[in-house]
Amino acid sequence: MAVPKKKTSKAKRNQRHAVWKAKAADAANRAMSIGKSVLSGRAQGFVYPVAESEDAES
Repeated sequence: MAVPKKKTSKAKRNQRHAVWKAKAADAANRAMSIGKSVLSGRAQGFVYPVAESEDAES
């Protein structure tokens, strides 16, 4: 099993953790933005299924 050769400093550990948390926050913001654009009808960057209503078919 691989083991580290030297102890990692607290600063390096905290920096890695901050980057990891920032990625999660960025992904959440992007998902919220995509959701808002889908609901407003202005989505252009991707394809998503549109549920057809039964009233339109009659």
